[in-house]
Amino acid sequence: MPKTLKKPTRGVTPAGHSWQLQTAKARFSEVFRRARTEGPQRITRQGKEGVVIISYEQFDHLMVKSRQPKSIVQFFRESPLVGVELDLEPDKDMGPEIEQ
Repeated sequence: MPKTLKKPTRGVTPAGHSWQLQTAKARFSEVFRRARTEGPQRITRQGKEGVVIISYEQFDHLMVKSRQPKSIVQFFRESPLVGVELDLEPDKDMGPEIEQ
């Protein structure tokens, strides 16, 4: 039986469970089901963190977040405002008049 985590660690939700590798192998269908319904399932080997099994939806959400532009140039090239005409002329307004 997996042990329930008492507090979140490194972004793993409290609903996640920790499994020893041998138990996870023997009960893979349950690990799979719980990853889909209860959240991340952590697999340990010799008492050390090894891997985390997550649902495809969680994985996809993480991948969308990681698809950020590599540079500011790429960001502007992929902007939805590409091709919009901008008025870049400075204002002729010199600010408020100052009395001397």
